[in-house]
Amino acid sequence: MKQKETKILVALIAIILVVGTIMIFVKGLAFELKYQDNKKVEVNLGKEFEEKDIREITNEIFGEQLVIVQPIEVYKDAVSITVADITEEQKTELVNKLNEKYETEIKAESITIEEVAHVRGRDIIKPYIVPFAIVTGIIIVYLVVRYNKLNSFEVLTQSIGIIVLAQLVLLGIMAITRMPIGKFTIPSVLLVYMLSTYVCTTKFEEDLEKKVDNVER
Repeated sequence: MKQKETKILVALIAIILVVGTIMIFVKGLAFELKYQDNKKVEVNLGKEFEEKDIREITNEIFGEQLVIVQPIEVYKDAVSITVADITEEQKTELVNKLNEKYETEIKAESITIEEVAHVRGRDIIKPYIVPFAIVTGIIIVYLVVRYNKLNSFEVLTQSIGIIVLAQLVLLGIMAITRMPIGKFTIPSVLLVYMLSTYVCTTKFEEDLEKKVDNVER
């Protein structure tokens, strides 16, 4: 990589890290609805239903609010509806529209609004920490052995630095773009992780080639 391109890349990374850090302190990270503070109602319809039909009803009642519609029970004859906030009036309207749609006689009084507390980011990633650390350790040991003709300490520190920096840049991008933590977070982390290990391998290959060329000369 040319010196000018390197400077641009370093400056870009620095900007992402600084702005991302500010965003985290000011606004925090964004989370998908199921990880936020939310309210949920569960309605037993007693018959099968189409999710799109339920969504048509929730769109009428909750407008542009994000809504999670999930079938529950073995026979999928009950539905769970999760939104950021739902009032008693909206609950009553929801039950009335479901009764009208499915010819049921559900009483609004029998449906309770369950308040669900937010899930902390550390609790989401906790199951992945140990496997991630083990794989990282194996990869770093491989790199140190594979490139033993280079300075082992530099291979070790640069590998850790590149992998950690890549994840921090991803975190900064997520904070800046308000990309919510949810189902795409772990795949994104793994993709960036693989790219960072590829960068490590490519860099050490180039360093090794340069060292061999210098010795031959």
